[in-house]
Amino acid sequence: MKRLLRVVLALVLGLLLLGPVSAAQAAAPYCGIRWGSLPRNVPAMSMDASLTNVRTGRHACFDRMVLDVRGDIRGYDVRYTTQVHQEGSGFVVPLRGGAKLAVVARVPAYDENGRATYRPANPRELRNVTGYRTFRQLAWAGTFEGQSTVGLGVRARLPFRAFIVDGPGSGSRLVVDVAHRW
Repeated sequence: MKRLLRVVLALVLGLLLLGPVSAAQAAAPYCGIRWGSLPRNVPAMSMDASLTNVRTGRHACFDRMVLDVRGDIRGYDVRYTTQVHQEGSGFVVPLRGGAKLAVVARVPAYDENGRATYRPANPRELRNVTGYRTFRQLAWAGTFEGQSTVGLGVRARLPFRAFIVDGPGSGSRLVVDVAHRW
């Protein structure tokens, strides 16, 4: 009973200090973000392009992962999943976080002669994301039959977006942003 009374008093005090919240404020999206958490899929393949790098960045309202591509990336599939699987073998890629995003770029990580164009130093930790608000881990899931997969462990199932950006030069990039909150 005492605990319930303390909770109620804390809520009342909080409302008095913060003041009333309008319906517009309550319904306003976080940072203007109107993304959702459903899969994003563009089925086109890019056989004349190859993955060259994976980068990350922190922004005020979201964390960002960028896959750099030599040539034009045309297709991708980004979705929440229960497990991310390695390309070719199907083995589970362990990921930290409350939710897992499978990021499939429809480009290989090798050139037309079969030479690797992207070979991470540590496949289990592609980038150090310590201190990021949403990202928990990026892991390489491999490349097979013209597509490459990165496992992205995130704090929780949060809104995300995926899109392609041209450049620099003749290259392109697949960008995946995950919001810090709903």
